[in-house]
Amino acid sequence: MKVSSEPIENCQVALNVEAEDAELDKYMKLAYNHLVGRVAVPGFRKGKTPRSILEQHIGKEAFLQEAMEHMIPDLYTEALKDQKIEAIDQPSIEVLQDEPVKFKAIVPIKPTVKLGSYKDIRIESSKKEITDDDVEKTIEQFRAQKATLVSVDRPVQFGDVITMDIEAKQDGKVVINRKDAVYEVVKDSYVPLPEFSEKMVGLAKGAEIDFVLSYPEDYKIKQVAGKEFQLKVIVGEVKEKNLPELNDEFAKESGQETVAALKGQIKKSMQETVDARGRQEFEQKSLDSAVEMSDVQYPPIMKKREIERIVRNDVKNFPDGVKGFERYLKSIDKTPDDYQREIEEIANRRLLRAIVLGKIAEEEGVKVEEPEIDAEIERMVSGSENQEDLKNFFNLPQSRDSISETLLTQKALKVLTDITSGNAAAESK
Repeated sequence: MKVSSEPIENCQVALNVEAEDAELDKYMKLAYNHLVGRVAVPGFRKGKTPRSILEQHIGKEAFLQEAMEHMIPDLYTEALKDQKIEAIDQPSIEVLQDEPVKFKAIVPIKPTVKLGSYKDIRIESSKKEITDDDVEKTIEQFRAQKATLVSVDRPVQFGDVITMDIEAKQDGKVVINRKDAVYEVVKDSYVPLPEFSEKMVGLAKGAEIDFVLSYPEDYKIKQVAGKEFQLKVIVGEVKEKNLPELNDEFAKESGQETVAALKGQIKKSMQETVDARGRQEFEQKSLDSAVEMSDVQYPPIMKKREIERIVRNDVKNFPDGVKGFERYLKSIDKTPDDYQREIEEIANRRLLRAIVLGKIAEEEGVKVEEPEIDAEIERMVSGSENQEDLKNFFNLPQSRDSISETLLTQKALKVLTDITSGNAAAESK
């Protein structure tokens, strides 16, 4: 086997391989052993056809194809070892000729990272304090969730719930046709169309209305931009929300003894949520700042894999999987290819963040020890009914590797945010 290699752009290596005659002969014999038991030749029992007759019967090209299906993967593996190349994914292989057999493999290798001066990054962190007004708004939302509906004999107001018959057409085609639809009249709602809820205000039970909703080409919601809809609505029942009284009984139904205790619990929970969101935003700002000052190169296959991962996760959100996802894309006038192009930048950003953070972890000597993985598994299974089964699953090599990667990310982010907040500098003094 003759092998040569040369680095090419985007963290790839072009590997050129030429098979020796003896190697080709070895795999042609192997091809014969595979084919002779599968191909029936008149006048011969299966497995007993001489090689020359079998080759004449199916053609030398088919024989050679069978040989190369086994030879190329084997020679590729040997060539990687010969050239000391560490591939991180499957190559793209092009057969250049078959006599002698020559092929080229484009091999993806590890990304390269040149970090900027990330230790000089400083970012101001801001903390939002939950106010009593924030708590009151949340309490009102809770009351609205527990509200009862009471029929009223008056025109529709914002906050009411109505039943209606609705038909909507776009370019003469019916896009909505529902009877006795239940609709909450919410100000500035985009459902079923922007500005629809405003048209309902002031209508009484039994009212019929025909109207047009049209949107300019530059409208902020792309799905309706540049479109016009003809609507017909017949109002059925008009109901208003009857909110429960805010008292200790309401608090008990919400898991607390008193209104004061309920408000305290809500404030604590909201503050924890806001603090977690603030930490996440600070982490992203810190990491994005490090990414902006770094020079990162990675092979195209990594973006392809990340796009595939994003699509797989999105598909999981639909009960009927791929069909539901494709149906959703069709409803917003997009093809799967359109969607993949849209998420390319998301995939690129995720990759850059992961690669840069991995390099920072390496520079800072961040590591995850086996006891840390054990402790995380214990935390993950704590409180579960089938702890032993879960432990067995999480202790599989692939699961432990995944947990280790997650912990490494968390630790590296902590190191980076300590730097960007100035805590690392303070602690080193």
